[in-house]
Amino acid sequence: MILVTGATGNIGSALLKELHAHGAGPLRGLTRDAARAVFPEGVEAVEGDFADAASLKPAMDGVRSLFLVSRLGPDAAVLEAAREAGVRHVVLVSSITVQTHPRLGPAGENLAVEQLLKASGMAWTILRPTQFASNALMWAASVRARETVRAPYADVALPTVHPADIASVARVALTESGHQEATYALTGPEPVSARQQAEALAAALGREVPFAAVSRQEAHAQMAAVFGAEAADAVLDVTGGDVNDELLRVRDTVSQVTGVPARPFRQWAAENADAFR
Repeated sequence: MILVTGATGNIGSALLKELHAHGAGPLRGLTRDAARAVFPEGVEAVEGDFADAASLKPAMDGVRSLFLVSRLGPDAAVLEAAREAGVRHVVLVSSITVQTHPRLGPAGENLAVEQLLKASGMAWTILRPTQFASNALMWAASVRARETVRAPYADVALPTVHPADIASVARVALTESGHQEATYALTGPEPVSARQQAEALAAALGREVPFAAVSRQEAHAQMAAVFGAEAADAVLDVTGGDVNDELLRVRDTVSQVTGVPARPFRQWAAENADAFR
């Protein structure tokens, strides 16, 4: 049995589809509301809340492999629940900032979860993706309203990764040998800037998407109101304010692990154009 947490999210939903398509069952998807979950036929929907690790115990019954996104709840308690349930292998989604920006608070938190997993006694595979293509969804309301998309560091190009590529690597790690005790840094196939992302969305929609660069100060004020000042600074550093060669590096890990080239941002834009219409 494979349990996919975050099963209705960008990575988890793609992973369940891949696992189902490759005949990897039996499969179980964890969600807060099983009645509303739409999973592939034959995938068992189970309820659980990361804020309450005890609620996860029934979901983990009989599970041998676990897909886990870090920092959605008390990770130490979640990993202990998995260990007690007899889970043998955990594929963890961490962050590339663990190696590119270890000084940042969120990176330190991700590293702490990695270390907890390594000390758990369970086999592990760690995925460290860079910036998600799906982060562009934060512009969806503005694009639908035909308002100007505003972003800082407009021309800093990062190797943005398609969430489905993270899912593809996770599927291989969960179902094939040779990936335990491995750490994979994941990127897309090419650098793409915020301005270029807006242009890709315009091409997918067949209409103009107005775009304007804003200062770090303006972006910080907006982000801090939602995430807090420290988190806003961290996001702004890794999206342009404090880039380094390690962050900018394009890696071929996706193709090496899956045998299929990583998907470019323009493909994500075409696949998700309806969210912006």
